[in-house]
Amino acid sequence: MKKSFVKAFAALAVLFLGFNASAKAKFRSVEQIKKSKTLKVAVFSDKKPFGYVDENGLYQGYDVYFAERIAKDLGVKIKYVPVEPAQRVEVLTTGKVDIVLANFTVTKERAEKVDFALPYMKVALGVVSSEKDPINKVDDLKGKTLIIAKGTTAETFFTEKYPEVKLLKFDQYADAYNALLDGRGAGLSTDNTEVLAWAIENKGFLVGPEVTSLGNLDTIAPAVAKGNTNLLNWLNEEIKALGKENFFHADYEATLREVYGKDSDADSLVVEGGQL
Repeated sequence: MKKSFVKAFAALAVLFLGFNASAKAKFRSVEQIKKSKTLKVAVFSDKKPFGYVDENGLYQGYDVYFAERIAKDLGVKIKYVPVEPAQRVEVLTTGKVDIVLANFTVTKERAEKVDFALPYMKVALGVVSSEKDPINKVDDLKGKTLIIAKGTTAETFFTEKYPEVKLLKFDQYADAYNALLDGRGAGLSTDNTEVLAWAIENKGFLVGPEVTSLGNLDTIAPAVAKGNTNLLNWLNEEIKALGKENFFHADYEATLREVYGKDSDADSLVVEGGQL
């Protein structure tokens, strides 16, 4: 009886470990991606000029330009999966996508859940506000509401550093910007690269002099599922190779120059070859 119980327990343990291992291994290798002939990439659909859907229903932007090159070099087609900021980790851990290319800022907390490749951008935080009631410094937000997107570094930064600032949170960037346009907040915070571009395209708004670069200078990088070293290593080699041809400066010229202006400095944003 005792031996039967031990055998049964051992069999259940093997089944559990096998199930647990398969549950964790929800990612695909480079060869599996090539065999499927399709690369699944999570991008933003509403964060112009980095990832957005244009009037023709096509994905465009700095991140998308990079994604297209990755697919080309893998020799596969690409399937874009629109993602909200707070979903970027989940779509990787559940195997819904192979890569996240959605302005994903590298943080210690996120790196515990996903694996980041080498960076291709550098960024800080900024705040955009109305010219009629400008937010020129963080102290101007006291007693006011700041609009942010959930799951972003802006949410973490203001929650930890300025808990007295009331946050109005949205799942999607489009809803957040609509809230700013409707006057439901005194300002909106996200990556400074984006708020600067948005202020240029939307008359009557600005990024104040002391809120153009808040927090640390961070990096943005592609992310893959935790433990997917095969795809991670391929991406790192790809980024190094692309750096030799100044690919990300070409990406800037194709997708961002028109937004930031002819006198803008690409080097303030672009990272080539994964080297800061």
